[in-house]
Amino acid sequence: MRSRHGHGFWHGAPARDLAMSVVAAVGAAAMLCGCGAPAARVDGATQAGSAFEQALADADYPRACALLAPQTRQQLQEDQHLPCGPALRGQGLPAAGQVRAAQVYGRQALLGLQHDTLFLSQFHDGWKVVAAGCTPRGDQPYRCSLKGG
Repeated sequence: MRSRHGHGFWHGAPARDLAMSVVAAVGAAAMLCGCGAPAARVDGATQAGSAFEQALADADYPRACALLAPQTRQQLQEDQHLPCGPALRGQGLPAAGQVRAAQVYGRQALLGLQHDTLFLSQFHDGWKVVAAGCTPRGDQPYRCSLKGG
């Protein structure tokens, strides 16, 4: 944008410094809030988390197991000494309800549901649940009843 005097809108060192400060502040805010995540990634993580919760609600444990990350599925089976379906049924995960918030950071996501928190990762074949049955503990990491090793 040019003014009548032929100077650019951000003309001069102080104006350039201000412009760079604004750009840096907006970029930092977007990174901190996860706002910079493309909508497709947020939608993908949300859909995978919702599908996992729906499978649990329908008692469709084979479908829920297919939505678990490989390490999470393996850890569950090893801990319970059972195949995934029966092991997952025995976890007593809460009826989580609807997704209330989704935060995506690269290939990792946190979904806040009405009665649960899920952690997901993006794999070559889509988003998978890494941890479920998670509750916050203040300044400490979440405590999750289902998680990978």
